[in-house]
Amino acid sequence: MIDFNEMADNFVRRESRPKTIGRYYPSEIGMCIRKVWYSYVDPKDLSPDLLKIFSLGHMIHDLVVDIFKSEKNPHIELVKSELPFKAEIDDFLISGRIDNLIMIKADSTNLLVEVKSTADLKYVSNPSPHNIDQLQLYMHFTGTHDGILLYIDKKNMASRVFYLPYDEKHAEKVIDKFRLLHMCLKKEIVPEPEARMGSKMKWMCRMCEYRETCYKETPQEILS
Repeated sequence: MIDFNEMADNFVRRESRPKTIGRYYPSEIGMCIRKVWYSYVDPKDLSPDLLKIFSLGHMIHDLVVDIFKSEKNPHIELVKSELPFKAEIDDFLISGRIDNLIMIKADSTNLLVEVKSTADLKYVSNPSPHNIDQLQLYMHFTGTHDGILLYIDKKNMASRVFYLPYDEKHAEKVIDKFRLLHMCLKKEIVPEPEARMGSKMKWMCRMCEYRETCYKETPQEILS
């Protein structure tokens, strides 16, 4: 008999690579800063279930690319997909390939489109703050100062679009978060449990592989 669950687990499985302090990834900045810190000092393999969710997200991104470059949509020109990213800041580097970012041209204007898949679009009434942080960072360093957050429902490909103008002060705050992460890693200081300190990010704790460690490090009653 075929065990497709096992086959899918084998397909998405990948070896974790140790991270180097001083080199950071643009997608990390939307995460809880403590989780990112843990991923450098105590790397863990991602669960097969989480990797399969990521794989579905990549598949949706590929479909969005095909839609943008289709001759059936001549008013849109696909300029780039899977953009490389590199920014040197102080004594550290932010770099990596941005899989979920697309550059298009519409009405003679270049737009950065960040594609996000969601389990249920009806809960997406506003763009997520951590998604905004990422897109502001990308706009800051690419010089393309018009952006779109495109949320796609995994069930039926329904979508919701949010236009995001460039905000230099917002982008600088995002860069400062990288500076804080770098300082904490160099000095071996555990950063605050960002996701647990506000309702907008608390959902990140549910699937966090460092949840138990985090609560031992900082019991909830200390934050209350």
